[in-house]
Amino acid sequence: MGGLNGRIAVVTGASAGIGAAIVELLAREGAKVIANARRREKLHDLVARLGPSVRAFPGDASDPAVITAMLDDAERAFGPPDLVIANAGRGLNGSVLTSDVSQWEEMIRVNVLGAAHLMREAGRRVAAATAGKSGPDVVTRPRDLIVLGSVVGRHVSPFSSMYGGTKFNVHGMVEGVRRELGPKGVRVTLIEPGFVVSEFQGVAGYDPKWFDEVVQRIGPVLQPEDVARCVTFIASQPPHVHVSDILVRPTRQDYP
Repeated sequence: MGGLNGRIAVVTGASAGIGAAIVELLAREGAKVIANARRREKLHDLVARLGPSVRAFPGDASDPAVITAMLDDAERAFGPPDLVIANAGRGLNGSVLTSDVSQWEEMIRVNVLGAAHLMREAGRRVAAATAGKSGPDVVTRPRDLIVLGSVVGRHVSPFSSMYGGTKFNVHGMVEGVRRELGPKGVRVTLIEPGFVVSEFQGVAGYDPKWFDEVVQRIGPVLQPEDVARCVTFIASQPPHVHVSDILVRPTRQDYP
């Protein structure tokens, strides 16, 4: 423990599931963490459990004003963030032809626009730390921007192609930002999980019977802690080493 001592992290979508697991593991590894989500009570429960190294910042992570205020709060409380995890997102059962059209705009707002706003604002701030430096001088310490994608953002799946489309978009944005910020010493990384058991399935509207059958067929499936370990692995690399993309599946998951 303590491999991330001195790091200052911001995690969106932190009230449950993957986000909460990331916050807990980062705190255990010595980082100071700003935990963001819309559910205030869940965040405060997390802070009460983890102690003063974690600070709650309730709000909608797709709102640019919330993003700016959250990063400002992190800097006032702990110092300039150098480890930003864009985890907030939601799923949607069904394809372009079958999914609930009334939910499209919210999903795109959260998954695509929210991630873009956070990458833009956090990327500018983190990169500012190396302004005026060049060559090896820009990688004297690790600086990370980590974005949660999905296996269906790389491998098309008809049962969730509308959601998958938002994650294809995220994949493209992350690679573009990586090419822009890498020369400035910022490591921009995409994590693409396969099946993870969390609240995600209920929010997305997956049929519980169908999901139980999937779990029986390919299980054991991933737990949020499995994805959190990917985050700490990425963040703990030496400054000159960039793990730019991790696709992580349950061992028995054959598709997608």
